[in-house]
Amino acid sequence: MSAKVVYLDNNATTRVAPEVVEEMNPFLTEFYGNPSSMHSFGGNVAHEITRARERVAALFNCSPDEIVFTASGSEGDNHAIRGTLEAYPDKKHIITTRVEHPAVLNTCQYYARKGYHLTMLPVDRKGRLNPQDLRDAITDETAVVSIMYANNEIGNVYPVRELAHICKEKGVVFHTDAVQVAGKLSLDTHDIAADLISISGHKLHAPKGIGALYIRRGTRVRPLVIGGHQENGRRAGTENVPYIVALGRAAELAMKNIAAETRSVAVLRDKLESGLLAKIKNSEVNGDTENRLPNTSNISFEFVEGEAILLLLNERGICASSGSACTSGSLEPSHVLRAMGVPFTRVHGSVRFSLSRYTTEDEIDFTIQAVPPIIARLMSISPYSDTRPPITA
Repeated sequence: MSAKVVYLDNNATTRVAPEVVEEMNPFLTEFYGNPSSMHSFGGNVAHEITRARERVAALFNCSPDEIVFTASGSEGDNHAIRGTLEAYPDKKHIITTRVEHPAVLNTCQYYARKGYHLTMLPVDRKGRLNPQDLRDAITDETAVVSIMYANNEIGNVYPVRELAHICKEKGVVFHTDAVQVAGKLSLDTHDIAADLISISGHKLHAPKGIGALYIRRGTRVRPLVIGGHQENGRRAGTENVPYIVALGRAAELAMKNIAAETRSVAVLRDKLESGLLAKIKNSEVNGDTENRLPNTSNISFEFVEGEAILLLLNERGICASSGSACTSGSLEPSHVLRAMGVPFTRVHGSVRFSLSRYTTEDEIDFTIQAVPPIIARLMSISPYSDTRPPITA
């Protein structure tokens, strides 16, 4: 592998910000008291949890008592969906989409196998949702609607404000997985009338192993983890203090830098896209280029295999992915691209590049130079690189 590392896989995980490391380190070494203890050594730690909760609440523009700390985005998704279903045991209908993260899809499908009715809303060829499909799908039996704020593979941003309003009109609980949005777009809960919103720290420059679930005051949802009094009885277990502190600091940094970062990262993403599309025939951006995250570009290179592209990129020190990090071990093509109807010859050759505040223009220039020879090499040995018509998925 090249000594130079160009990290363009930030939708999988992000670098922990130095400011975050600095703030959390004392709670791994000096201030290790249990926040539930009666003595001041533990009480001082409890105070830092309160401060972190206030910082995360500021990211959501909500009350601190509406924030529950979790171990991950997946836990937050499970807590939201399973907790709502337990709170409404007589309602047996769930609505989601065909392009959700596995944390939502697999949870919903688990309940479908237990006898729940599951509606999975379709998307069009650009991965866009039609809000009218949600309106038409809701029934008196609907317990919860879970639709992501932004897609982790293609970057599409969905109309969560409208979707939440539809659910509010119908009296149905609305959850959105906002894991890819935190630090990139607004999570203002006065603007987005969602009942439940889940985020994950390692997507906004905090460590892996910490997340948060926003629970709007008055929302009925049962705890996922049962035991002690922690998190006001909504999630048992001794608090992961260093990581909670880290998430609070990361949330504060995200709020401070969001506007400037959104603009600068989008400029680099657009340069990467235009550079690659100009140099490589039969390449195309997947998704809605008008409504997407500023850091995400999913490009299909027709007639070649995505896994081979990633291996050769890795030899050049470029880190990218072929989709969700939670499914990258599978040889199955992306369920998101298949739901969009992307042709077979493109769906297998898709690569996701995802940038962050630490991505530099030199790294983008290096990638623009490195990718075309890789695609040319793979095209020269591809069995599909002739004039035969594309095979549809």
